[in-house]
Amino acid sequence: MDGWRAAAACREVDPDLFFPVGVGPSAVVQADEAKEVCRRCPVRAECLRWAMDDSRQVTGVWGGLTENERRSLRRRSRRTSGERR
Repeated sequence: MDGWRAAAACREVDPDLFFPVGVGPSAVVQADEAKEVCRRCPVRAECLRWAMDDSRQVTGVWGGLTENERRSLRRRSRRTSGERR
């Protein structure tokens, strides 16, 4: 197990919270609740880095971001790195 996971705030929370089903209002509320856990997490940055770089997670809330938010962040990062060339 990655060392950062031992300090994760989500260790004491039902993992299903971080995987909302659908896109309706209840899924949005669930994602917001998951993000609230992430906001108080001391290893949020490590979690997000792992989800985006190491494992390429496509579902769920990781590091305080939903799959759509992570996808947008990737696009912005690619655009920004392309502009620097």
